[in-house]
Amino acid sequence: MKKLFIVLLTLCTFVGVKADEGMWMLPLIQKLNIQKMNGMGLTLTAEDIYSDQQVSLKDAVVVFGNGCTGVMVSNQGLVFTNHHCGFDAIQQHSSVDHNYLKDGFTAEKLTDEIPTPGLSVKFLVKIQDVTERIISQLPDTLLGHKRTEKQDSLIRVIEKETEKGTNYSARVKPFYSGNEYYLFVYEEFTDVRFAYAPPTSIGKFGGDTDNWMWPRHTGDFSVFRVYCSPDGKPAKYSKDNVPYSPKRFASISNQGYQPGDYAMIMGNPGTTSRYLSSWGINNRMNSTNQARIDVRGAKQDVWHSFMRVDEAINIAYASKFARSSNYWKNSIGMNKAVTKLGIINEKKAEEKAFAAWVKQSPEREAKYKNVLRTLEDGYTKNYPYNRALNYLNESLLNGVEMPRIATQVERIISKNLGEKELQTQIEAIYKDYYPTVDQATLVAMLNVYKKSVDADALPEFYNTIQKKYKGDYTKFAEYLFGKSDFTSLDKITKAIKNKKVDFSKDPAIIFSQEVRKTLESIRSQEFNKNSERIKDAERLYESGIKAMSAETGKPMYPDANSTMRLTFGKVGGYNPADAVTYKYYTTTKGILEKEVPGDEEFDVSPKLKTAILEKNYGAYIDKKTGEMHVAFLSNNDITGGNSGSPIFNAKGELLGLAFDGNWEAMSGDIVFEPDLQRTINVDVRYILFVMDKIGGAQRLINELSIK
Repeated sequence: MKKLFIVLLTLCTFVGVKADEGMWMLPLIQKLNIQKMNGMGLTLTAEDIYSDQQVSLKDAVVVFGNGCTGVMVSNQGLVFTNHHCGFDAIQQHSSVDHNYLKDGFTAEKLTDEIPTPGLSVKFLVKIQDVTERIISQLPDTLLGHKRTEKQDSLIRVIEKETEKGTNYSARVKPFYSGNEYYLFVYEEFTDVRFAYAPPTSIGKFGGDTDNWMWPRHTGDFSVFRVYCSPDGKPAKYSKDNVPYSPKRFASISNQGYQPGDYAMIMGNPGTTSRYLSSWGINNRMNSTNQARIDVRGAKQDVWHSFMRVDEAINIAYASKFARSSNYWKNSIGMNKAVTKLGIINEKKAEEKAFAAWVKQSPEREAKYKNVLRTLEDGYTKNYPYNRALNYLNESLLNGVEMPRIATQVERIISKNLGEKELQTQIEAIYKDYYPTVDQATLVAMLNVYKKSVDADALPEFYNTIQKKYKGDYTKFAEYLFGKSDFTSLDKITKAIKNKKVDFSKDPAIIFSQEVRKTLESIRSQEFNKNSERIKDAERLYESGIKAMSAETGKPMYPDANSTMRLTFGKVGGYNPADAVTYKYYTTTKGILEKEVPGDEEFDVSPKLKTAILEKNYGAYIDKKTGEMHVAFLSNNDITGGNSGSPIFNAKGELLGLAFDGNWEAMSGDIVFEPDLQRTINVDVRYILFVMDKIGGAQRLINELSIK
C-alpha cells in the first residue's frame, strides 16, 4: 500500500494541473473549470461564456485570417486584432505612394475602408462531441495508415453531413492524439475591409529585438470591419454589402487592472505538444528548431540586406520577413529554455512514473508495456530522416521562391485558362517578388543545406555544381536565374505569348523536380513505417496519461489544435532570475527610454512623441497610477494562434489583446512553467489613445461601448 501511495503521489505531480495551466475546451467549462474560475473572481456563468443555444461571449471571438484570433467590438462589425495579424493585409495595400506600413492608415469614412481579397473572419457556431461515432469504428487493432484512412473517411462523412443544406463549414478535429473527436461548425465572412492601423513604428515598435521579450512597448493592434449582404448573410465583396451586426460584441473596460485581478483569454491557439515524450522533444530541438534557426537566419540576413536599402523591396518582403523571423526567434528561445530548465529530464521522470503506473496492473501491462520502448526506437531511427527533411523544407523547398513559382505557373498553364484569367493568376504569383533578392537567397540556401545534412541527402544538382561550376553556388544561381523563363513576370509572360515555354528543359523546373525527388528519397519506406509506429504509440501513451489523470481526479486538457479554447489566470509580474523583478505593466515612459531616432525598430514618430511629452492621454490614462499604460502581463496559458485574442476581466469586458509570450518560457509549447510563463497583452486603453490622439480615428471609437 505504501508503495502504491508513493507512485500515486508521483503521478499527481505528473498529471496534475499547475497554477493556471490549461487551454480548456469550451463545452466542458461547466464540468471542469467554472467553480475555480468563479472562486478567482469571475462573475459570469459557464453558459455566459459558451452556449450553442443562446448568445454567449464566444460569439464575439473570431478566427481572423488563417492563423490568428480577433474580437468583435461594435454592433457594426468592427474587429480588433493584432497588428502582426493584420500585417499581410496592410502590406497588400501598401505601395511606395501609399505606404500604410510606414505611415499607418485611418479610414476617415465608411466608404474609405479598403476591401481585402483573401481575408476572412470565421464565427464559431457550435462544438459537438463525436468521439463515440468515430472511435466505435476504429478498433485498437487498426493501426498505421489504415487507421488514418478510416478515420479521415469517417470525418469527411460527418463534415459533409453537417454542412448539407447550410452556409456553414464543418471541421472534425482529433484530440489527445486521436483518443477523442469534436466537430466544430463555423460561419465564414469573406468581405473584410481594412479600417485602421497605426504606423509600424507603433504597431511593431521594438521589432525583432523586442519580439518575445518583456518589458514591451508595442502597440500591436489593427482594426478591420466585417461586411455582409443586406440580409445579414455572408457574401462575396459587393458595393451593396453592409457592415455586419454580430450576435455579440465585447464591451471595453477603461478601468484598468491590478495585480491578482482575474483575467480570461478566449482564442484559437495553434499547436502545443504538452504530452510529447523526451525523445520527441530531442527531435523537436535538434531537427525542427535547429533547421529553422540555421536556415531562416541565413535567409533573413539576405533579405534584410536588400530591404534596408530599397523601400519597394522593404514593402514587398515585410510580411514574408515577419512570418519567417517570428518562429526563427521562437525556436532559438525554445531550445535555450528547454536546456536551461532541464525539461528533458523532467519528461524522463514523467516517463519513469508512467512505467511504474503501468506495472501496477496486468491489464495496464498488456496495453501499455511497449509504448515507451516504441517511442524511443521510432524517434531514434527517424532522427536523421527528420533532420534532413526539416532542412530541405526550410531551405531548398521553401526558402528559395523561384523554383516554387515555376511549379505553380506550370500548374496554372495546364488548366487551359483564358488569356485574361491566366495573366491575372500569374501576376498574383509574382506580386512581391524580386528575382535579385531570390537569386542571392538561393546561394545562401544551397550553402546552409550542404553544411547541415549527410551527403546522401543532397539533390543531384550538387554534383553539377561541383563538376561544372567548381562548387561555386553563385555561378550556379546566375545560370539558373539567367536561363529560366520563370525568373520574372516579364520573362514568363513573353515566353507564354510566344509559346516558347519548355517545362521539360527549364532549369527551375528541373531544380524543383530534383528537390522533390530527394524529398521522396528521404521519406523512405522505413521512415514512413517508423512515423506510423510513433503516431500509434503517441495515441496509446496519451490514452494512458488520460487514465492516470482520471485516477487522481485531476482535470486534463488536450493539446492545442487551432480550435477555440479558454485559458484563465491573473494579472501579475514575475521574477525571471535572481534579484530581477518585472512589474506587471509598462508605460509610455519606456517608449522614450528605448527611442533610437531613425532606427527601423526603435524610432518614435513625432506625433506620438509630442503626445507623450505633453501627456495628451485624454480619458485613457490609468486613474490609479496617473500613467499611460502600454502593455501588461497575465499568467494565461497561450501559444501561436492566440495572437489577437481578447483578454477579458471578471465581467467579460475587454482589457486588451494578447500578442506575445515571454522569452524565459519559450518552452511553453512543450511544458507549462507556472512561475515563468506569462502572456504579454497590449492595453486596450493604449489602443484607444493611439486611435484617438495619433490616428484621428474618432469615427471608429464612437462605435465602441466603453465602460
